[in-house]
Amino acid sequence: MEHFQTDEAHLVVAGGGAAGFFCAVNAARLHPGKKIVLLEKTGKVLSKVKVSGGGRCNVTHALDSVSELVKRYPRGGNFLKKSFSRFFVPDTIRWYAERGVTLKTEADGRMFPDSDDSQTIIDCLLREAGRYKVDVRRHAEVIGLEKNGDTWRLTLAGGATITTPNVCIAAGGYASAEKFAYLEAVGHSIESPAPSLFTFNMPGNPITGLMGVAVPEAAVRIAGSKLAEKGPLLITHWGMSGPAILRLSAWGARYLQEQGYKFTLIVNWLPDMNENALRDAWSGWRLELGRQMVGTRNPFGLPARLWLFLLSEAGIAESTRWAEIPAKEQNKLIRLLTAMEFPVSGKTTFKEEFVTCGGIRLSEIDPLTMQSRLAKGLYFAGEVMDVDGITGGFNFQHAWTSGWIAAQLEGSRD
Repeated sequence: MEHFQTDEAHLVVAGGGAAGFFCAVNAARLHPGKKIVLLEKTGKVLSKVKVSGGGRCNVTHALDSVSELVKRYPRGGNFLKKSFSRFFVPDTIRWYAERGVTLKTEADGRMFPDSDDSQTIIDCLLREAGRYKVDVRRHAEVIGLEKNGDTWRLTLAGGATITTPNVCIAAGGYASAEKFAYLEAVGHSIESPAPSLFTFNMPGNPITGLMGVAVPEAAVRIAGSKLAEKGPLLITHWGMSGPAILRLSAWGARYLQEQGYKFTLIVNWLPDMNENALRDAWSGWRLELGRQMVGTRNPFGLPARLWLFLLSEAGIAESTRWAEIPAKEQNKLIRLLTAMEFPVSGKTTFKEEFVTCGGIRLSEIDPLTMQSRLAKGLYFAGEVMDVDGITGGFNFQHAWTSGWIAAQLEGSRD
């Protein structure tokens, strides 16, 4: 007889990332004695957890208001209002604390394990999987899913099959629509995937000569759209990155894809002022700093390299005295400070924190159970759904929440 016989389980979880693991370990604890199988298509589980937050794992975000937290999700906010009512930030903190992992909050609200090491989170989840005997199988990719009466049959690459009354798809964000084919085959609709959380490429732009310069607060917007953000900005050797840019990329994921990633970014280096306000205040600086040289006297608190770059772009010599800046160059500098334009052509994935928007259409999932509205016993968790957050621990919170809810197997057959 061939080696690939059919296996049976009470729940099969497809995907060994944060959402899949959280679903599997919680399900194994809640349904003692039942066989829980977790399938991971690669040789590594929890690989995004490992590298997130620079290897520290940004577990969640310290916001205890659901209505505030959902504003951090470009897609899925209304859906999350309901699911967060069942498992939210304090529940995540408590869940890990009960298992010996304490979290700390940084000034910007991001929460990390006290150890500052993502391995702490991975070890905790692996310990739980061992304690409750989750059957973790690597190099096991689901390529087919079919319903037969009350039973699901999963076909794996290589030919093995598993039957189960309950299946949770936690396969992460697929970069291409074709990857969703096996879910469309059971009747689900897909919002086509698009990259989210990426940095902006500015090939050949002289600003890239300032790579490494960080501005604590800048206002950025996309010309011709309503997309705008404020926050820290980092100049890189290929263009611009930092929280302000990443948030803009998340909110603009669909629009920027439609533009073919060719657009104009407008940066205000002085986010508390617009062009008119700066113009009104300028005469005061001319008076106050009159005899000082512009190159050595920058009243805006901008990084020195950026200030000298802006002076050069405006055609003002560093040795010019404040009182002697010619009107034409002064106007140009005011414009550059408050509305500097950068042609963007292309994007770069932000480190390892690659996120896609798109996925299973949310109207087809019950946010209180994570069960498919179309097929009993089929659940979803994590990024495979059309939910995505900006950077800061929001995507992980959605993973924990959806994984925990799916693990309850409400509406399932015992």
